[in-house]
Amino acid sequence: MKLKFILPMVILLTASCKGDKGDTEASGRFEADEIVISSELSGKIVQMWAQEGSIVKAGDSLALIDTVQLSLQKQRLLAAIESIKARRVDISKQISALNQQIYHLTSERERAQRLLQSNAGNAKTVDDLDSQILTLKKQREAQLSTLEKGNLAADREVESLKIQIAQTEDMLSKSLIKSPYDGNILVKYASKGEISMPGKPLFKMADLESMTLRAYIGAKQLSTIKVGDKVEIVTGFDNQTTRSFEGVVEWVSGEAEFTPKSIQTKEERSNLVYAVKIAVKNDGYLKIGMYGDVRLKGGN
Repeated sequence: MKLKFILPMVILLTASCKGDKGDTEASGRFEADEIVISSELSGKIVQMWAQEGSIVKAGDSLALIDTVQLSLQKQRLLAAIESIKARRVDISKQISALNQQIYHLTSERERAQRLLQSNAGNAKTVDDLDSQILTLKKQREAQLSTLEKGNLAADREVESLKIQIAQTEDMLSKSLIKSPYDGNILVKYASKGEISMPGKPLFKMADLESMTLRAYIGAKQLSTIKVGDKVEIVTGFDNQTTRSFEGVVEWVSGEAEFTPKSIQTKEERSNLVYAVKIAVKNDGYLKIGMYGDVRLKGGN
């Protein structure tokens, strides 16, 4: 069937171009950049909004993987954080009693020192107070160290749990499958109610507004085409209803290859051809796999 479709078109185009010897021709097929959207999580597919043929925008929701267990896990982590925070102590309150004792003894020591200077007191009283103050300060230092270490350990636990929450939230976000760009859903590989696994394909999609014609030219035609050239592409579903599109050459292979079996070359004597890619704006008429013939005009 493909030969019946291509050969009449080749004949038609060859006949239409005989009057312009500056024209050369190439043939190829339309393609689009296709991607497969896969699941990153395990779970039941609870929603499947996109269908084959759906036109989607970047960020549109396509499917949803069950999030119940992830949501419960996040709640458990949040509860654990609150429990740990409750174990933290207010250090200033914990050492308040020691501070008061030190303040009181310091005042007593200052009074005793004044009495000593006025010969109304004795040095032993001052020494005893100094010893008590020193002991209390050491106790306060030890208590501060213990309390600070306890709070630091609690803070580290909280930070660790926050990392786990961030990981859980990341998984929750990945449970909602979104479109990475504007395009069309070509194939749907799964259905609502099925179990998804990491790496399991869910959709195949492509941007059909920007198509590429991969065509092949002979060595003699290579000098007539360069990147940036504008060309005319003729295509159709039969030789009676052809349409023309403008395309821009975006790539020319620097290496020859054997003619693909799916392409009918017009230079039957040449076994080697060069691939070219031509960008074409699609108004909805062009389909992946359609054949197209290119009219290449030198001097573009």
